[in-house]
Amino acid sequence: MDELWFVRPYDFLHDFNSHAEQELYEIGLTVSINKDQLIFSAGSPGEYVYILLEGRIKIYELTSDGKEVIHWFCFPGELFGLAEIVRGGRRTVAAQACSKVKLLKIKHSDFVNYMQKYPDVALRIIGLLSCRLRELGDVITNLVADDVTARVMKLLTRLGARYGSDEGKEVRLNICLTHQEMADMIGTTRQTVTTVLSSLKRKDLLRIENKIIYIQNNDWINSIVDGKIIH
Repeated sequence: MDELWFVRPYDFLHDFNSHAEQELYEIGLTVSINKDQLIFSAGSPGEYVYILLEGRIKIYELTSDGKEVIHWFCFPGELFGLAEIVRGGRRTVAAQACSKVKLLKIKHSDFVNYMQKYPDVALRIIGLLSCRLRELGDVITNLVADDVTARVMKLLTRLGARYGSDEGKEVRLNICLTHQEMADMIGTTRQTVTTVLSSLKRKDLLRIENKIIYIQNNDWINSIVDGKIIH
């Protein structure tokens, strides 16, 4: 699944030298957030950049009729709240804790100064934003061009590339999502996701054990990477 490298989680702090990392902590504030608590909402000022240290958060927006559309999930080491670094202004999405989380919040102006001091950080940010734009572009294309079965299959493939581990002929998804969360990522209903997953199980394309999904057919993954769908 190397073709899908661009969607893998990126640990922002992984390659930092100790001095650069310590300086980042010095200009930021470490805070704890309870499950389901909003970190920021759409329309709020983009005053901070965040690095997730522990837990999981989701980035989402609400449609005009109140439907939640999940853009992605962030895991430890990942940054979020970055868009306003480039364009300024108010948030267009919301961030909410999916579990108890700990994060480092850094003032926008302080983070800009930090990037000026460490230009390699700015290059990482550009790469990260480019990857996220590419992923969102693919999601939009899938919403327009694919039927719901294809959308579910492509979602599972993206999750496998981002959070999966190869286990022989299987790919284990190392993330537990509810059917509702999956539905909110591809613009469908919880019941539809349940129906499609049941159909894929009957075709031996995946199995579910202790709420963990295992993709059974590597040919399926390769076919989606190549732009084809196995029905």
